[in-house]
Amino acid sequence: MGLNDTPSANRLHIGFFGRRNAGKSSLVNAVTGQELAVVSDVKGTTTDPVYKAMELLPLGPVVIIDTPGFDDEGALGELRVKKARQVLNKTDIAVLVIDATAGKTAEDEELIHRFQSKEIPYLLAYNKADKAAGEIPKGAYAVSAQTGAGVWELKEAIGALAKGEADSRRIIGDLLHPKDFVVLVTPIDESAPKGRLILPQQQTIRDILDADAVAIVTKETELKHTLDNLGKRPAMVITDSQAFAKAAVDTPADIPLTSFSILMARLKGFLDTAVRGVRAVETLKDGDAVLIAEGCTHHRQCNDIGSVKIPRWLRGYTGKELQIETVSGTEFPEDLSRYSLVIHCGGCMLNEREVRYRMKCAVDGGVPFTNYGITIAYMQGILRRSLELFPSLWAELENTEKR
Repeated sequence: MGLNDTPSANRLHIGFFGRRNAGKSSLVNAVTGQELAVVSDVKGTTTDPVYKAMELLPLGPVVIIDTPGFDDEGALGELRVKKARQVLNKTDIAVLVIDATAGKTAEDEELIHRFQSKEIPYLLAYNKADKAAGEIPKGAYAVSAQTGAGVWELKEAIGALAKGEADSRRIIGDLLHPKDFVVLVTPIDESAPKGRLILPQQQTIRDILDADAVAIVTKETELKHTLDNLGKRPAMVITDSQAFAKAAVDTPADIPLTSFSILMARLKGFLDTAVRGVRAVETLKDGDAVLIAEGCTHHRQCNDIGSVKIPRWLRGYTGKELQIETVSGTEFPEDLSRYSLVIHCGGCMLNEREVRYRMKCAVDGGVPFTNYGITIAYMQGILRRSLELFPSLWAELENTEKR
């Protein structure tokens, strides 16, 4: 996979924020060296966030986000500002673009407060510095999108922040030794994308290869045959959550078993929270609302896991009449207070910051938060086995697993 093929979820997200006509779009174009955004003297030209996945030297693969002005007005303007606020939830590094001819305003101060409250590293870029009304504050960057002055220095500063944001978390490679065998179970059914594997499977294969281990891919119907004829005990079996039950039966007890969804929760930094949250399944009552959230917007099939299978299994396990709601893509409720449980996908299409924001929304509101793989393993009575690769979580299971 080349840099141009790097999934957006794995790219550093750099958001440019500020008031209308501060020159955000012009500065985005100057920083990237590309005409990514429409530029005009008319206030509010950028009406929706503009996303561009690209390679930005010296940073490598990034997503550049140009946002609407935070001082937009009217009913439509409020919707644009709301979208700009939503961008903050996925922003790894923020650049606040301030009009140097006007100076810092109340809207700029509000944005700084939002960056700080969300713990987003940020830089101040005073655009139009060649026409500045006064001195540029110490620590800020004087730039001119028009002349290019200061743009190189700003890019270097973004790069320095990016190094601090780099994440060394692995999907599974840190638990492997060179030449280990890992068996991956990937069902090929009506929900599988035609002619390719889903992203978590691709990423896991790459991580295994990076660890100098061997990835062996099979369908759930061939797992037992594969293990019987492998000639070597594999280090582990990793299965799609939908095939958990069959994989558990076909995998000998001395071979660790887990799922792609559980590994994605580990990668995104919410596995501990997901294990704690799943116990809420036992306390669900008739009429309770459960939110099932997916990060992607794939076409839903007749037997879709998020909208069909998990709701069916959840109702069958609890025996309760539950109100189950589903959301996908960037849609995620800001107020989760009406829900008794949030079950999220593995988050492979979302960057870590956005997944952790969603988790924090739930935790701060006292709403249990878990994910697909943990929930399925729990309801099928194999949660302890699915987590045996992570001994530190076993203490959580003492108070979590029913069986």
